[in-house]
Amino acid sequence: MKNLEVFSDLSERLDYNLPDLPLYVRKGSLHQFNNYAAAAHWHSDVEFIYVLKGSMDFSVNGHITRIEQGNGIFVSSRRLHFGFSQDHIDCSFIVVVIHPALLGEGESPLQTYWDEKFSQIMDDFVSLTKQVAWQQSILLSLQAIYDEMHDSISPNPLRLASQALSLCALTGDHLQPKVGQPEDIQLWTNVQKMTNFIRQHYEQKITLEDIASAGTVCRSRCCTLFNKYIGQTPNTYLTRYRIQKSCEMLKETKRSISEIALACGFQSGSYFTSIFRKQLGLVPQDYRKQTKSNHIS
Repeated sequence: MKNLEVFSDLSERLDYNLPDLPLYVRKGSLHQFNNYAAAAHWHSDVEFIYVLKGSMDFSVNGHITRIEQGNGIFVSSRRLHFGFSQDHIDCSFIVVVIHPALLGEGESPLQTYWDEKFSQIMDDFVSLTKQVAWQQSILLSLQAIYDEMHDSISPNPLRLASQALSLCALTGDHLQPKVGQPEDIQLWTNVQKMTNFIRQHYEQKITLEDIASAGTVCRSRCCTLFNKYIGQTPNTYLTRYRIQKSCEMLKETKRSISEIALACGFQSGSYFTSIFRKQLGLVPQDYRKQTKSNHIS
């Protein structure tokens, strides 16, 4: 579902809960993503995940960690990340995403703090467990901010902003400069450029050469970087993203299968149907009927 997916801020904007409050607070489940895996993505926002039921693996800049029930993870700004289940086992979670615009516009001590604490040279992520006092406090706060956003008759925007900023402040207190070589940041920047190129041009014909050029690397290096940071080939990432976009169109529009196929960069309706069935186990027409049925029920 579109409102449960987090998109790159250079392609699609997050569906924030309230107008003019750059705060995304929702529940999600892995089964709502193709193959129980969200598309790898990045954004300027910082992100918190709190697992309510089940468990999932979570990749941040190529590092995979397991999040068990009752625990969570913090992901810093502009890190490539996604949650998944290799065994297609469901997991439900709360996701809280906070954009730096919540601090206001223009230079300020708040913006300076944000830029320092959530920069590329600091920790990419922090695993959150109930056994560590300050991390448990964050997990409880994630539940509280969700309750405020969804359980209140009229959510208090001031309280929501205060809760979100407290989350960032407490997390920032415990972030450290990460151990790594300067070239690691450049490599990640190259991957970021390549994934963003795919998201901006997925409806067009894209070659491996095009993707590699977007990251100013050769084709071999492009494949190596995708495998290291995303765990997929460039072509697999492109195909899965196209399938993701086609699912959105199948649910949200009345466009024909052939129209959707061409709009998502597939050569024909028949080729699209073949790839769709391999990815999701059913044809686009049945997927559309299934999602409509679920929506009615």
